[in-house]
Amino acid sequence: MIRTAMLSRWHVHANDYARQAQENQDISITAVWDEQPTRGQAWAEELKVPFYESLDALLSSDAIDAVIVDTPSNMHLDVITKAAQHGKHIYTEKVMGFTVKECEEMFSAIDRAGVQFMISLPRLTDPVYVYAQQALHDGLLGELQSIRCRLVHGGALPYEGHPHGWLPEHFFDPVACGGGALIDLGAHPIYLTNRLAGPAKALSAHFSYNLGHEVEDHAVVVVDYASGAVGILEAGFNAPASPFLVELHGTKGSLLIEDNALKIKSVDMGNEWVHPQLPAPLARPMEQWANAIVNGTAPTITRDDAIALTRINEAAKVAHQEGRRITL
Repeated sequence: MIRTAMLSRWHVHANDYARQAQENQDISITAVWDEQPTRGQAWAEELKVPFYESLDALLSSDAIDAVIVDTPSNMHLDVITKAAQHGKHIYTEKVMGFTVKECEEMFSAIDRAGVQFMISLPRLTDPVYVYAQQALHDGLLGELQSIRCRLVHGGALPYEGHPHGWLPEHFFDPVACGGGALIDLGAHPIYLTNRLAGPAKALSAHFSYNLGHEVEDHAVVVVDYASGAVGILEAGFNAPASPFLVELHGTKGSLLIEDNALKIKSVDMGNEWVHPQLPAPLARPMEQWANAIVNGTAPTITRDDAIALTRINEAAKVAHQEGRRITL
């Protein structure tokens, strides 16, 4: 059994990860720490496990094998590095770090400790992604010319009693979060297009601040890929009805995803729109992490995904601030 500590309830997905851990037969939640002791104590009582006021004391405990990190993003470098130094397996919410250099520092500590690492990039396990990647691999779209991915919700739109929308107010803290819509929700379009389109060579970016926060509520990133394809990545907190959209257009056809519905049109498939049978989903990130710890199974979500995600985020922030195209 992987005796696991929950590190912070700061992120909106912390409860989800606690539930996923509880549902996994190989994971047992055995402790809680939080940078806000009152919040952490309450969570520990809910989970019926001990609360540690000291992170160092928790990480020093031989009764804990692993940690799930949901701290503010600006604490990841310190918390993840310390966890690795104490020999704890690590599961973390995205993003891993604000810069590629931070990610590399954390991975150096992880490698020295020989622990298992997993970052939560769940859409890489969805059937629509798995099919799209296979369609590209099989040449059904020909040479990829353009890709678009849009993920927007209305989390920052105010409503009665909630001036910041349904997102917690701390999600608009530029220090803790490192940014707004792009670094949070935009992580999904970034890591998906990184996988589907391949290495990026340059980008430009535009952020909007229409809702009056210190961080952007909408972002558009235009990416040039080494393959010659161009990408448009969109993320926002300001449109409650917007579906999740992915478009792939190539020299032999196109593939469109809207939410979980996928259709493809290819000259190799009769040149008519087809709704193909989708493959089974891959194991979710929490399951992949547990399998790696218990069985040594290699995860399909890797450190390359984590670093490539941060590389785009880091460059997009500079591109917007300086109003120029960034070469990667």
